[in-house]
Amino acid sequence: MNIALIAHDGKKAEMVSFVLQNKDLLIGSKLFATGTTGSHIEKAGFVVKKLLSGPKGGDAQIAAMVAQRELQLVIFFRDPLEKHPHEPDVQMLMRLCDVHDIPLATNPAAARYLLKAMCAEDKKS
Repeated sequence: MNIALIAHDGKKAEMVSFVLQNKDLLIGSKLFATGTTGSHIEKAGFVVKKLLSGPKGGDAQIAAMVAQRELQLVIFFRDPLEKHPHEPDVQMLMRLCDVHDIPLATNPAAARYLLKAMCAEDKKS
């Protein structure tokens, strides 16, 4: 399974905590991340393909991967209480997940449920 991991600055520690807590579910998946988020995940001991940082086009790169159906899950821990200069890219990514029917989790609880369900489904196949 190809999984994209993105986190706004105020949520990067939460993303690292999430991947550490769900290491057993992520084993065998190929992880992609925006640049800074990917660096944090690498420091936690994971192999991750880093793209550009979000404000420099990383969100758009992941959106393109969604449009090409190269991802099976997008986990994007957004900070809803902060303004983000690249918000149009964020909205485009979310819209493309809906258009192409790619599961999108924007908080740890939703991400955990989706990841568990998709891993269980993958084992059935």
